[in-house]
Amino acid sequence: MFAVIKTGGKQYKVAAGDVLEVELVAGEAGATIEFDKVLAVGGDAGVKLGKPFLAGAKVTAEVIGRTRGEKLIIFKKRRRQNSRRKNGHRQDYLSVKITNIAA
Repeated sequence: MFAVIKTGGKQYKVAAGDVLEVELVAGEAGATIEFDKVLAVGGDAGVKLGKPFLAGAKVTAEVIGRTRGEKLIIFKKRRRQNSRRKNGHRQDYLSVKITNIAA
């Protein structure tokens, strides 16, 4: 059985036991969180699609911990103006393990 969930402005196809990194959501390590924005659920009986979300469908996940992405360098330069700016960015992620898909 699989599900397509939406969180952090992105869509993820998940199944029970999957470990993935999502945009930072409130939660401590060991806590359980629920994703209620389920776009589709599929299995042996077929695929159910929501318009846009499935009513009553939930995906439960266990929080593993927080991680950070690799550093991105933002460099802006305006030629012949003696103007340049350098910034860096590291995105915060939350590692979760999918435990249950309830359709």
